Amino acid sequence: MTQLERAMRGEITPQMQAVAQNEGVPAETIRERVESGFIVIPFNENHLNLKACGIGYGLSTKVNANLGTSPVFPEWKNEVEKMDVALEAGADAIMDLSTGGELKECRLEVLARCPVPVGTVPVYEAAVRTRLQGKPVVEMDPDLLFQVIEEHAAEGVDFVTVHCGVTRSIVEKMKKQPRLLGIVSRGGAMTAGWMLHQGRENPLYEQFDRLLDICKTHDVTLSLGDGLRPGCLADATDRAQVEELITLGELVLRARAAGVQVMVEGPGHVPYDQIEANVKLQKRLCYNAPFYVLGPLVTDVAAGYDHIAGAIGGTLAAVAGADFLCYVTPSEHLGLPTAADVRDGVIASRIAGHAADIVKGVPGAWARDLAMAEARRDLDWEKQMNLALDPKRARQVRADRNPDLQDVCSMCGEFCAIDLINKYLGNSCKCQ
Repeated sequence: MTQLERAMRGEITPQMQAVAQNEGVPAETIRERVESGFIVIPFNENHLNLKACGIGYGLSTKVNANLGTSPVFPEWKNEVEKMDVALEAGADAIMDLSTGGELKECRLEVLARCPVPVGTVPVYEAAVRTRLQGKPVVEMDPDLLFQVIEEHAAEGVDFVTVHCGVTRSIVEKMKKQPRLLGIVSRGGAMTAGWMLHQGRENPLYEQFDRLLDICKTHDVTLSLGDGLRPGCLADATDRAQVEELITLGELVLRARAAGVQVMVEGPGHVPYDQIEANVKLQKRLCYNAPFYVLGPLVTDVAAGYDHIAGAIGGTLAAVAGADFLCYVTPSEHLGLPTAADVRDGVIASRIAGHAADIVKGVPGAWARDLAMAEARRDLDWEKQMNLALDPKRARQVRADRNPDLQDVCSMCGEFCAIDLINKYLGNSCKCQ
């Protein structure tokens, strides 16, 4: 049985108990929110050595790191190394988006070594296999796509991104209301191209019950992909994006009725003043399903620094109610990320998530910042390092810029404001 089905029976599973302990939330509260669909726990029992992770309402904001091979860089061992970097930096989930080289070998190695939930986009592998058959992507056999989904589920993948909401009707309307950047989602573009070439409906939408049967068998969480997410600010919150979201809301109810856990993906590139409305619209239309956002990026011109643009948008999105941030790296829009890019992307999104958790009142978030303030007041450098979101980076900067390791830092030295006030006021300044 799935986590959702067991929650509906009133059962608190070991995974729910683990999430409750990690989050500082009562186990019964976790069960109730899993039952309502407000929280998902991606946990495929075929994924060995997996630690339970809850995503959704009232929990800390989670961060996902994408990795995967490409035709230009097909060596899967590099991607596994990036996974290790992402995990060290604190990623809560990993997605393997491989499209080059030995796809299965990469996925199996990731699953074998990864203690956090692993997601995939099965249409990528189906597209690669179609090309190996000497056919273009638009001639993909729908049965092949479902076969790949079944294989991923059986191997232990915990959640799959599927672009079920890109329907023939919406794509036809886009011809009359074209976008500046059209469709930037790879999965969304593949699906739209297939429908236009075949003159048929999206098989993932048309055969949604078939998809649910696979996910229910292995308790794979559905991540309903936003195949029509805006790829630039000019396309944000347009008819295509909103109409797809309405369709995804309908599919959320069908998934829950079938006992399948489900979350919904969101944009994308969104002007800062539209982010809150986007999140609230998703929560309303998709019945408070956990919301998984890419960024969102608040400007189109931050090439080389898109992890910063994404963190700015991600903070507001999470404050407004988004539950899961897909990291953005400095390489976004430019090329396959390096291990250093992966680390920067994870840390940037973790900063965004933590900043939002303070505002949302997530247990432990405010206490951590308060402890850091006290450590700075006391010039307790070891405690400051331990409380930092990236202790490794903090220790490196401290060592490099303060060779004598004085009580004060080399920015102010003997003119340190904290040291001066401590001498004359002591520790009388307390924050209650």
